[in-house]
Amino acid sequence: MTAVGLYDLARQRERLGARIEDRIDEVLKHGQFILGPEVEELERNLASFCGARHAIAVSSGRDALTMALMAIGVGPGDAVFVPGFTFSASAASVAPLGATPVFVDVEERSFNLDPAALEVAIDTVVREGRLQPRVVMPVDLYGLPADYDTIAAIAARYGMTVLADAAQSFGGALGNRRVGTLAPITATSFYPTKPLGAYGDGGAIFTEDDNLAEAVRMIRTHGRQGSGDEALRIGMTGRLDTIQAAVLLVKLEAFADELQRRQEVADAYTAALDGEFIVPHVPQGRSSAWALYTIRVDGRDTVRDRLAASGVGSGLFYRIPLHRHPAFAQWVPDGLRLPVSERLAEEVLSLPIHGDLEDREIAFVVERLRSAVS
Repeated sequence: MTAVGLYDLARQRERLGARIEDRIDEVLKHGQFILGPEVEELERNLASFCGARHAIAVSSGRDALTMALMAIGVGPGDAVFVPGFTFSASAASVAPLGATPVFVDVEERSFNLDPAALEVAIDTVVREGRLQPRVVMPVDLYGLPADYDTIAAIAARYGMTVLADAAQSFGGALGNRRVGTLAPITATSFYPTKPLGAYGDGGAIFTEDDNLAEAVRMIRTHGRQGSGDEALRIGMTGRLDTIQAAVLLVKLEAFADELQRRQEVADAYTAALDGEFIVPHVPQGRSSAWALYTIRVDGRDTVRDRLAASGVGSGLFYRIPLHRHPAFAQWVPDGLRLPVSERLAEEVLSLPIHGDLEDREIAFVVERLRSAVS
């Protein structure tokens, strides 16, 4: 063995390719490429998998966040609280609506939104009086659900809505509740490298609320209802392509087994690396979808270069906290510090993990990682 990549979609393609091609052929034959029957079938299956009342298939994870915010009614003067340590799409979904992203620090061990820091940020916004606290958007980073019970209690005290950014965590759970049911409305992504990934962009929105579900369905189709051409509200082109739905239908059938294998890989890494590195922490009662297995290591960039030279792919998610992105500078108060987010950005390193990773490859990664830090 000479190399292990961070991702390997080719092996999944070998396992599932024939069935996926059959389902795509069905779409090509019936020709309903937009909101064809496979989209509705996928929505039923997604809802059944996670136990949600409504699942609405949409065009991407970023669009899912924006449409969810639109359905809630977020607009100018509203504050949306987002973690400082995550992908830029979380905050970028807020700005086009005229709302203001407010950056909150994360927990040291879970990498997720820190409830204590959230309360401080909300109190600051209330005290300043310029914005109305409206939405809390926890991000289930690397696949681990955030502390939704505590966050929901905080949000309720301020009359806020919780929107779960579950772009990386579909398949995870909090107790016996799966991601998709942990917040009043949830957005996920089906980007190809996610635990459940399409062959292109895609996403979904989950909710128990009939009114929110109806609003999302209208928003994803130009604000129209049913087959009418009258725009009842401002919408967008946010539909999942039927071909992507066909791909996801097959992948969803294999998803439970792949989640189990991801857990096995994560357990193997933790058993081998705990004590030598800061390994991921999964609080009791939560289960991760293991979109990424992320350790913390001193001299991260040097270690990553050495891994690459020795044939091991790794990921750097994320090297710049959101409050330091130039695109968000106008919403960052002077002197804002998010010390945990800033520290994590210097230390995190994601190792190969997927449903087809072999035991011998795990051992190879561990051996090369040890060599890289020695």
